[in-house]
Amino acid sequence: MKFRLKAIDLFCGAGGLSVGLGRSGFDVMAAVEVSETAAKTYKMNHSNCNIYNNDIKSLDPETIMSDLGIEKGELDLLAGCPPCQGFSTHKTRNRSSSVEDERNDLIFVFVEYIRRFLPKAIMLENVPGLAKDYRMFSVMKEISRLGYILHENSLQIKNVADYGVPQRRRRLILVASRLGVIEDPKKIKDKKTVRETISHMQPVGLSGDALHDIPSNRSERIQEIIEMIPKDGGSRKSLPKKYWLQCHIRRPDGYNDVYGRMKWDDVSPTITSGCYNPSKGRFLHPEENRPISLREAALLQSFPSSYRFCMDRGKSDVALMIGNALPPAFISIHAEECYNHLISYL
Repeated sequence: MKFRLKAIDLFCGAGGLSVGLGRSGFDVMAAVEVSETAAKTYKMNHSNCNIYNNDIKSLDPETIMSDLGIEKGELDLLAGCPPCQGFSTHKTRNRSSSVEDERNDLIFVFVEYIRRFLPKAIMLENVPGLAKDYRMFSVMKEISRLGYILHENSLQIKNVADYGVPQRRRRLILVASRLGVIEDPKKIKDKKTVRETISHMQPVGLSGDALHDIPSNRSERIQEIIEMIPKDGGSRKSLPKKYWLQCHIRRPDGYNDVYGRMKWDDVSPTITSGCYNPSKGRFLHPEENRPISLREAALLQSFPSSYRFCMDRGKSDVALMIGNALPPAFISIHAEECYNHLISYL
């Protein structure tokens, strides 16, 4: 049995990062999340962790250190994904939005926690747009000053499909240690496909899994459109023009993925909070005449099939948690390198 190392998960959301850390030999002792339903979801799946349902800006790191009985420098890994929606692909199409979104400055709260805990290693995950912002340069400068060893592979933008996630998704990841250089994990040779991930699922409504069985309410016209989309990767461009929406007529070369089907033998597109809505992207099932279910979306994010989600606020809130989550498989393969690095110094 592996010797377990200690970790904390900041901005934990539904818990994808913690799942990945747990698979790789870390015990997540504490997690912080401002959303009530996300914090409930986290607690449902990580009952042994101290979950702080707080605005992190008002939560003193000393409180967590005292509750856990740890001193500065003792924590093995501090990990997290500060919300930086202002740097998302959608937002950065508007040049001013990355500057104006106040959530972008939460990355400096993460740095303050690094300063206060001084963990042996850190893992920061985020959207690719953050890489070229002045905030990221400030973060790198400060963590270097704190003694973390940075090199050419410390900060990278990666496609999670290269690391065992059945999904096309680009993410920024920063991994650094005060003890030495953490090795970069190798890419997997064979990408995991949609077929491998969801083809075993029972029909929606018959599985007994509440997350899979949530019904979809669609008009007859939309259902007719869905049924006309060719199986296994078809797109809306196969539709007769009379079924095209006005926005598609105005921009025939835009919105290519909406009302599109996933391909069985490929990875899925990026799973977003709109993953249950075919008008938001290529979210139709490869074969069945429906969007993917929320359980299928969670599986494509590489959550375990048994992972539970709080449904107090309905389908859209669950979809938001799933779409915002860090894919556990992506985290796990990087956390494994962190674990091997840290354990070598014990």
